Amino acid sequence: MIEFSDKTNLLERQESIFPLDDVKEPNLYRNLYSYTDVPKVAFNHRIVPIEMPKEIWVTDTTFRDGQQSREPYSVEQITHLFDLLHKLSGPKGIIRQSEFFVYSQKDQQAIYKCMEKGYEFPEVTCWIRATEKDFDIVKSIGIKETGILVSCSDYHIFHKLNMSRSQALNHYLGIIKKCLDYGIRPRCHFEDITRADFYGFVVPFARELMRLMDEAKMPVKIRACDTMGYGVTYPGAVLPRSVPGIIYGLHHYAKVPSGLLEWHGHNDFYKAVSNASYAWLFGASSVNCSLLGIGERTGNTPLEAMVIEYGQLRGTFDGMDTTVITEIADYYKNEIKYDIPLMTPFIGENFNVTRAGIHADGILKNEEIYNIFDTDKILNRPLEIAISKTSGLAGVAYWVNKYLNASYDKNHDVIKHVKGWIDNEYESGRELSISNDELSRVAIEAVEIHDKDK
Repeated sequence: MIEFSDKTNLLERQESIFPLDDVKEPNLYRNLYSYTDVPKVAFNHRIVPIEMPKEIWVTDTTFRDGQQSREPYSVEQITHLFDLLHKLSGPKGIIRQSEFFVYSQKDQQAIYKCMEKGYEFPEVTCWIRATEKDFDIVKSIGIKETGILVSCSDYHIFHKLNMSRSQALNHYLGIIKKCLDYGIRPRCHFEDITRADFYGFVVPFARELMRLMDEAKMPVKIRACDTMGYGVTYPGAVLPRSVPGIIYGLHHYAKVPSGLLEWHGHNDFYKAVSNASYAWLFGASSVNCSLLGIGERTGNTPLEAMVIEYGQLRGTFDGMDTTVITEIADYYKNEIKYDIPLMTPFIGENFNVTRAGIHADGILKNEEIYNIFDTDKILNRPLEIAISKTSGLAGVAYWVNKYLNASYDKNHDVIKHVKGWIDNEYESGRELSISNDELSRVAIEAVEIHDKDK
């Protein structure tokens, strides 16, 4: 069928029929996923257009998926982190929602305490099993939206649910209808979408959900879940691994509006951030993340990374208080006692610390040479130089000047005195790094000697 598109102002072919392909045997894509080898990436050279939505935002799953790989948070920790998410979100509510479990009394207590705060953003949502009991819990709490698992790959349909595709589709539609009957907005989690038959199951199912939405006159969201982190962003990569292909296909062929389309990725192949960014670029308004990327196996897309990504793509943070990222990291380290890897971007102890002498020399001339951006302004994390046996005069000068609020040249006697002390320490067999307290004591001593000699 040929129709005129108001979006592109061109005549376009509109695929109107995507029948369910009710196969007898599961399609496990063995040409891509042989299991005994690493997954393969194949190409058909089909390129889909970038369609960045007018609005994009972040949703949070710290208190759902983020609790599946660590000791559960306490109610106090959840409520404090929820406060920080609200503060980070800014006046426009870029952190749009936060997702909770509802199973235990502790889960429900945390939900009540967060809802009592009265924040518009992030909105409290949840994830439930598709049972009448769980629907009753959600209804009684007053939550307006819930996630429901609707696995879409044949791995899950055939081997976990022991169903055919038609049986799974009808089962899922029954669950979603029940959710709508309860007056709750359903968020359909298309689990394992990067191993699913996209045109044989995903699109027909999504189109049925859109028809159901029109009948019920209530929104039905679709969360595209890259459960195993198989998604890739390479131009021309084939489905079901292509992130642009998945998002474009759901939006263009299944007619899912961008505002109801969400990406949820995992980091098994180090691609979580780039995959989430491409989901935004190709038509999903929402990307689902967790704080520090904590989640199942290798974790989810880090929320703090997508805040920075938002600023890069939009050219503005739209009022988000990015310094809260450092508050969140400090809370994890000091209160939750979570060990953040030192090199973690934006939040690790060493992410903007330089040790190389030649880098320190460049920083002394202009810190922009070796700092990714003004980390002091954006993250409340001033650039730092760590002093060790490989530090040169420039590194020592930068440290001393910063600590003493001075402006000594690297060849100044004060700097030479401190550098001489450092060299002597390591020549005497020291192996430990030099602490800031030690260095400050030596620097003050060097200034006193210099002043006395004058």
